[in-house]
Amino acid sequence: MKKVSLFLSFIFMASLLLSACGGAAGSHLEAIQEAGVIKVGTSADYPPFEYVDDQGNKIGFDIELMAEIASRLGVELEWVDMPFDSLIAGVQEGKIDASISAFNYTEERDAVVDFTEAYYVGEDAFTVAEGFTGTIAAPEDIASLKVGVQNGTTQDYYITDVLVADGVLPEENVFRYDRADQVALDLKNGRIDVMLTDYIPAQALAAQLGGLEIVFSGLFSSGPMNIVIPEGDAELAQAINDILRELTEEGFIESLAVKYFVGE
Repeated sequence: MKKVSLFLSFIFMASLLLSACGGAAGSHLEAIQEAGVIKVGTSADYPPFEYVDDQGNKIGFDIELMAEIASRLGVELEWVDMPFDSLIAGVQEGKIDASISAFNYTEERDAVVDFTEAYYVGEDAFTVAEGFTGTIAAPEDIASLKVGVQNGTTQDYYITDVLVADGVLPEENVFRYDRADQVALDLKNGRIDVMLTDYIPAQALAAQLGGLEIVFSGLFSSGPMNIVIPEGDAELAQAINDILRELTEEGFIESLAVKYFVGE
């Protein structure tokens, strides 16, 4: 009986210590609201979703969307600009509360983080420099070309896990970059033959740099775009999903698409 009493006393004291140390604190969402700020990671190099203007301000479809979400959560938005392939780990390790950077769902990502409902559905695109004389009518047609792709994107996974793994594309023909604009610049300067990105950023980069053209597009590695949140964070997911539905019903997301993908 004495042993049982001692054990119960230990459990009681442990619970008090956890409370004192914040171990019994509320949810992640409550912590964000109490702090009055949500820290969101992005890789601001992917126009028109997220990029930096001439004045050094972050702008883009994702940037405005997340700003509105933060506003409706009743908190300030703090951006954390990180390399794209560091964003998942940033959410997983708690360095940031969430991430928005034209993310697509993959089983590999879903093993360590969670996703909100989709806010946009995109296609993939192969872009070449003007004067390209080859033909790209399917992904397999890039087999003999030097292919540029951004690290950690679904396009990177597709190149690696499908084309390279199946022996269609030699690994030495794949050139990976930290930033999408670096891929486009090397394409324009003739260091690579073709760039694989999402369709909309390909359009934006071609318009910005000139001398580039999209020769093939389709839905083979990309798809619905989602906001990345911590694994198992159901309350934050619910709050953001509710806001995304509101923004869809109000036409807010459609207006952003017109602004950034078509031009007002």
